[in-house]
Amino acid sequence: MSTTPPVTRWIHNRSFLTIQVAALFALLLVAGCSDKPIAAPPPPLVEVAWVTNADVPLYHEWIGVLEGLVNAHIRAEVSGYLLSQNYREGDPIRKGDLLFQIDPRPFQAALDQAHGLLAQAEAKQGKTELDVKRYAPLVADKAISQEEYDDAVQANLEAKAAVVSAKAAVEQAALNLGFTRITSPIDGIASIANGQIGDLVGPTTGELTTVSTVDPIKVYYNVTEQAYINFTKLFATESDRYQRLGQLEIELILADGGVYSKKGTIYAADRQISPTTGALRVAALFPNPNAALRPGEFGRVRVKFDVAKGALLVPQRAVSELQGSYQVAVVGPDNKVHVQPVQVGDRTGPYWIIQQGLSPGQRVVVEGTQKVREGALVTATNAAPEPLALSSQPPK
Repeated sequence: MSTTPPVTRWIHNRSFLTIQVAALFALLLVAGCSDKPIAAPPPPLVEVAWVTNADVPLYHEWIGVLEGLVNAHIRAEVSGYLLSQNYREGDPIRKGDLLFQIDPRPFQAALDQAHGLLAQAEAKQGKTELDVKRYAPLVADKAISQEEYDDAVQANLEAKAAVVSAKAAVEQAALNLGFTRITSPIDGIASIANGQIGDLVGPTTGELTTVSTVDPIKVYYNVTEQAYINFTKLFATESDRYQRLGQLEIELILADGGVYSKKGTIYAADRQISPTTGALRVAALFPNPNAALRPGEFGRVRVKFDVAKGALLVPQRAVSELQGSYQVAVVGPDNKVHVQPVQVGDRTGPYWIIQQGLSPGQRVVVEGTQKVREGALVTATNAAPEPLALSSQPPK
């Protein structure tokens, strides 16, 4: 523990502080009297890319959702208790495969009863037919009255009608018995079952399962009304438009950003523009032989509409937008920056198509645009090429 009195310590600390302040003041005086100028900061380092020209495809993209080509919603057509589920959920299903079995015993009994009633009706009709044959010569010989013969004829007609009705009842009973075997009407993939063994099911109890045809698989997407109008203006006749629709190259970009390996085709366009969304619903078909695509998936439908010949291209990250106007920072041969307004066209991959404002061989800033201003001097290095088959070197 220190034995120095507090007053002595305070005087000592104050003297030390005074010496430090005096030394700092002396250094400032020396610096102020120096004749050497302060060095300017070096030019900012930026990355640049060359304005290139190339033939590039023009794509339009829309959000799409996948659906089965055919979706069969399986319901029970007769009421009864489910005895069994005869398919494995999620597995491929062939047309005619048994999916569910409803208890057939009540329907078998109804069919047997219908057969019995048919036999009775046929027996009665056989007797009335014999009566008519027997009464015909008797009425000719005046052995019986005409009224008796007419009654026999009408009884025979009634018996024939009863036979027809009984046969229809047999057919209906046979159909109902057949409906206890719930089979798939199409090839496809069956969903997880909604009905369970022991459930009382019927026409009003909802879907038991759904079977979807997934090869090919359908993709729905919505095209804006303006895009549809622009497309129709390109063709003089409806047949030309449909022919062009069939020739369009369609790609599917999956949720992970990967491009599906197989190309698609336009399947159909809806008959009207939706009054609620102002868009036209379009369906495309994609081959799906290994069932990799499933209904309900989302993706982007990319359609190749045209090829731009000799288009001027700059990376999208080089273009700045301000209140609907676009501009780029151009680095001249003297490494000075000029902020140049441009008119942009379509996007293609990571590039903008420039319609006006640039020339091939110019350099534009793609990294460090926030560091530059009009007339500023920069140190430029070539940026890494964008993932498109275009060179980042100056054109020759």
